[in-house]
Amino acid sequence: MGVISKITRGVRSVLLSFFFCLLFVTLSFAGLADQVFEKILDNGLKVLLVENHKAPVITFQVWYRVGSRNEQWGRTGLSHMLEHMMFKGSKKFSAQEFTRLIAENGGNDNAFTSEDFTAYFENISSDKAQVLIDLESDRMHNLVLRNEDFQTERMVVMEERRMRTEDDPQAFLMEQVQATAFQTSPYHWPTIGWKEDIERFTLADLKSYYSTYYNPVNAIVVVVGDFRKEDLLPRIEKGFGGIPRGVAPEQKKDVDQPQSGERRVFAKREAELPYIVMAYHVPNLQSPDSYVLEVLEALLSTGKSSRLYQSLVQEKQLALSVDADNSLLSRDPSLFTLTAQPLSEKDVTEVEKALNEEIERIRAKPVGLQELEKAKNQLEAAFVYGQASLFYQGMLLAQYEIARDWRNVDEYLPSIRKVTPEDIRRVADLYLTPENRTVGRLIPLPPKEGKPAPAEPSASGRMIR
Repeated sequence: MGVISKITRGVRSVLLSFFFCLLFVTLSFAGLADQVFEKILDNGLKVLLVENHKAPVITFQVWYRVGSRNEQWGRTGLSHMLEHMMFKGSKKFSAQEFTRLIAENGGNDNAFTSEDFTAYFENISSDKAQVLIDLESDRMHNLVLRNEDFQTERMVVMEERRMRTEDDPQAFLMEQVQATAFQTSPYHWPTIGWKEDIERFTLADLKSYYSTYYNPVNAIVVVVGDFRKEDLLPRIEKGFGGIPRGVAPEQKKDVDQPQSGERRVFAKREAELPYIVMAYHVPNLQSPDSYVLEVLEALLSTGKSSRLYQSLVQEKQLALSVDADNSLLSRDPSLFTLTAQPLSEKDVTEVEKALNEEIERIRAKPVGLQELEKAKNQLEAAFVYGQASLFYQGMLLAQYEIARDWRNVDEYLPSIRKVTPEDIRRVADLYLTPENRTVGRLIPLPPKEGKPAPAEPSASGRMIR
């Protein structure tokens, strides 16, 4: 259980190893959307089924259209807190029974929360699907929220925040950059919530949040694997169909007006090395430019032949690690970020200058066709070979559905393939400007006497929060 963002990005980074073995393989991909069967139950629950008989297993996922973007000032962290409480038992199944039933049937389960959603999943033998239907349908409607569980779990969340954010200098800086970049959008606050809000929200707040957002009309059930829809769908309808529809919550949120000038934020934390973040406001799937930004991300930071790695790590030897990230599947417009970990003897100002030079290079001169084709191949390989995972197929469909519509998943490859050098130059010139960015710097402080410095990340520089 935990807070996650940039999920697709994290999976992609793992899968790139496939690409280097298959660089010259011509990809042919039938399209994931073509394999989906959709059914909307009478109570509004959307069910997406993908039959895949390559192994006798299924992934069963329940996604709720609620994340930190649905929270309010003073009540941040409720989505993540409720994720924890969903494992504390329902009317039919105690917390111990839930865990035991999954384990004794050979399955595994977990959950994660982001800015845009909360997701629960189980991976299990396909002949055990009924167990998951019974468990998930009961906690969708019959969750038992006890004060003793709430008090205990809140302390767990507080400790999670301390370990993942307050004691992690880079995560702390990213949190400050996001809060500075977004002023009216609910992306302003962290998914785990502000410490003060976690301390003061109540069990009544949680019960109200559960009744508002955990209902069929605000949920998606995704099942991928070895089943027959003629058998599974009636069982899903029986298990979930009797749950009252509920009211679809308002999903439209405020977004920030165009930024009128560069913003800067400095964070002083105990750390061995400085860190720098440059974040630019960019569109999401509502704009075709989002796919151009995907290719731009790959050009800048995918692999050791990427522009940022070649320039800052190998040639200039300024940084230990460097990265770029595009939030393609965010529900609202989000950020395109550049991050770098300077080497211990290097000045962070020099690193920032080098990052700026690479951005200006993109804006000033068209990308070569060979370099562009390599970036596209990397993205396509990761996208296609990632779908060898049943879980990843389900996750992609749900994320696209929440961001826009699950059918748009098949737009990814055509949209990537048609990006031109002029598109790269135009989009960089439009969004990657000094006026549109927020720059964050971590200023290292020596550890307090008797306390070791926080561990630094690995040289890969990849972080999934």
